[in-house]
Amino acid sequence: MHTRLDPPARVCNLSRMKLAKQSAWPFFLVPFVVLADQLSKWLVLEEPRLNALNCLDRMEYCGQVVLPGPLDFTMTWNRGMSYGLFQSDGIGRWILAAVMLIIALGFLAWLFKAEGRWLKFALALVIGGAFGNLIDRVRFGAVVDFIDANGLFFPWIFNVADAAISVGAVLLFIDQFLLSRPKQATSS
Repeated sequence: MHTRLDPPARVCNLSRMKLAKQSAWPFFLVPFVVLADQLSKWLVLEEPRLNALNCLDRMEYCGQVVLPGPLDFTMTWNRGMSYGLFQSDGIGRWILAAVMLIIALGFLAWLFKAEGRWLKFALALVIGGAFGNLIDRVRFGAVVDFIDANGLFFPWIFNVADAAISVGAVLLFIDQFLLSRPKQATSS
């Protein structure tokens, strides 16, 4: 038997559905960042001039593709964290992967409770980037880095996941320390 919802119940259900749709978008952004990162890395790994897989063991030279403009593609394997910190092999690789996973899961838990578009956007970028780099660490023991600004405005070689993490971190800082202060001052 089919029963119709009375108007207040129908409005309440529609409001919940609308709220669920508004809250779900960051959870679609996370896999989008991961896919964009992994697709770009796949293209790099397939480019013969970059010699990516052959230079993984550090015995052969990693290649470079010179592009017009300020960026080039320069293949490097980052065995550490952001900006080459904490370089590690062997068991250190797995410890670093576990730490990265715990941090990513912590940010994911924060995303489930987050309020505000900027905060959700920032967290989704950081989480997507973290999982993108974590996939590399598990697969190869190192992260594929290839975007080279030639030291003009950024001295490190990075990837799409690193860019997402960096942009997300800046937005997170802005949200937490610049946008939140007026709210805190007025609520006191």
